[in-house]
Amino acid sequence: MDSRRLLRTSATALAAAGLILSGCSGGSDAAASRTTAAARQASPSSSPAASSAALKKFYGQKLTWRDCGVTGFQCATLRAPLDYAKPDGEQIDLAVSRVGATGPGKRLGSLLVNPGGPGGSAVGYLQGYAGVGYPAPVRARYDMVAVDPRGVARSEPVECLTGPQMDRFTQVDQTPDDAAEVNALSAAFKDFSAGCAKKSREILPHVSTVETARDMDILRAVLGDEKLTYVGASYGTFLGATYAELFPDRVGRLVLDGAMDPSLPAIDLNRDQTAGFETSFRAFAADCVTKPDCPLGTGSVEAAGEALKKFFRDVDAKPVPTGESRALGESLATTGVIAAMYDEGAWPQLREALTQAIGGEGSGLLALADSYYEREADGTYANLMFANAAVNCLDLPAAYRGPADAAKAVPSFEKASPVFGRGLAWAALNCTSWPTPPTGGPHRITAEGAAPILVVGTTRDPATPYKWARSLAGQLSSGTLLTYEGDGHTAYGRGSDCVDTAINTYLLDGTPPAEGKRCS
Repeated sequence: MDSRRLLRTSATALAAAGLILSGCSGGSDAAASRTTAAARQASPSSSPAASSAALKKFYGQKLTWRDCGVTGFQCATLRAPLDYAKPDGEQIDLAVSRVGATGPGKRLGSLLVNPGGPGGSAVGYLQGYAGVGYPAPVRARYDMVAVDPRGVARSEPVECLTGPQMDRFTQVDQTPDDAAEVNALSAAFKDFSAGCAKKSREILPHVSTVETARDMDILRAVLGDEKLTYVGASYGTFLGATYAELFPDRVGRLVLDGAMDPSLPAIDLNRDQTAGFETSFRAFAADCVTKPDCPLGTGSVEAAGEALKKFFRDVDAKPVPTGESRALGESLATTGVIAAMYDEGAWPQLREALTQAIGGEGSGLLALADSYYEREADGTYANLMFANAAVNCLDLPAAYRGPADAAKAVPSFEKASPVFGRGLAWAALNCTSWPTPPTGGPHRITAEGAAPILVVGTTRDPATPYKWARSLAGQLSSGTLLTYEGDGHTAYGRGSDCVDTAINTYLLDGTPPAEGKRCS
C-alpha cells in the first residue's frame, strides 16, 4: 500500500475514503503539546478573523444553484481564499451539492456530510449514498449538503502521477529485503512527491484540514445556518473536531463517527492503525476458519495468520497472473486484503479472492486493490491517493527522517500486527520526502464552549481503532462517546438500529445518548 494514512469509510458508503497515516520527525512531546501553527495563524473561534473586511466577500457570497445531472440534486460553486493569510489574493473554487429536505416536519437547516479520506469526495458520497441512504427521518428535516474539500475530486484536485505511473507505484515492494529494495521503495516515494510538486505546486501548501474547516464555516454562513450541523466519518471526524476547535461557538450538532485522535504523532497513528487492521483480520480469520472452504485452513486464528503471511511471501517471490498486464505481487495482494477489512460484508468476497489467488489466479484480489485505490477499468485513477498524501503530509510532521528510521520501527509494527506490520511500517515513509513543509502538529482538541458533540467508536474498527474514539471524546470538553460493539469501519447506517436511533435522536432534537451507551 502507499499512503498509510488512509482511513476509508464503509463499503456501503461507496467505500469513499477513510483516513490517515503519514510520516518527518515522528512528533516530539513539544509538538504534541502545541496547537497547530496553522490554527494559530487562523486565530479562529469567535474572533473577528472570520468576519474581517477581507473575508466578508466570501461570507456574503450567494450560491448559484443548478441542476447537476443527478436526479434531485443541485450543484453550485463556493469561493474561498486560496491562502487565508492573504484573503485578498488568489481564490479557490469548491464544488458543493445539495438535496432538499423531503419532509414532513419543520426543516432544521443544512446537514453537511464528509466521508473521510482525506481525499474522499464528499459530493460523490452525498449523491451516491448519504442523500438517499441516510435514515429517512433525518433526510426529512435537513437539506443534505456536501462540499468537496480543497484539492479533492471536483475542488481543484491535487494531481501527481499518470495512470501507468500509478500502476507502477502501487506494485513497488513495501517489505524490502535488502538495500536495493529499500532504495527502490524510497525512490518510489520520492517520485510520487516530485510528481505532486510538478503538477500541483500552487495548491499543495493550502490543503490542510484547518483550511478546509475554515471553508466549511464559509459554507455554513452562505447556507444561512447560524450553527453547523455535521456528520463526519473517519478522517471526517478530525475535520469536524478541527472545526469545533476553530469555531466552538458555531457548533450545532456534530457527529464524529470512526474517530481519529488528533493528539498523536504520525508514527503512533500509523502503528495504532496497523494494530486495528490486525484486530479486524483476527475477526475475519475467526469467522473464516469455521467454514469448510476457508482458504487459510480450518484451524486456529494464529494458523490462519501464518497461512496468510506465507501467501504474501509466495507472491512476493513469484507474483501470480491476473488476466491482464499487472500481476498480483505482495503489495497489491496486501492492499486487496486490507480493502476487505473495512466492512465485514466483504469477507465472503475476500475468501473467494484468496482461494483463487492461492490457486494461482489473482484477479479477485486485484479487483479489491483497485477499488481501494479508486482505479477505473481504463487505467485512470481518481485523485484520492494524491489528495490523501497532500493533506496528511501537511497536517503532521512525517513519521520518519529516512529509511533507517523505518527499519528501526519494523519490530514495533510487527508486534502490533504480525500479518501486516512489516509492510505498514515501511509504508509510513510516504511523507519523508514531501515537497511542502507541514503546517500542523499533534495536539489535543478540547473545543471549550462547544455544544454537545457525539463521538462514535466501533470496537473492532480496522482503520480508526476504538481507543481513538475514547481519546477524542475525552479531549472534547462537550464530547459524548457512543460505542458500537462490532466489526467494520464506522457505525452509522451500517445495520445497528441502536446506533442509528441514538444518532438520529441527537440530530433531530439535540439530545446525545447517555454517557457510556453501548450498542451491538
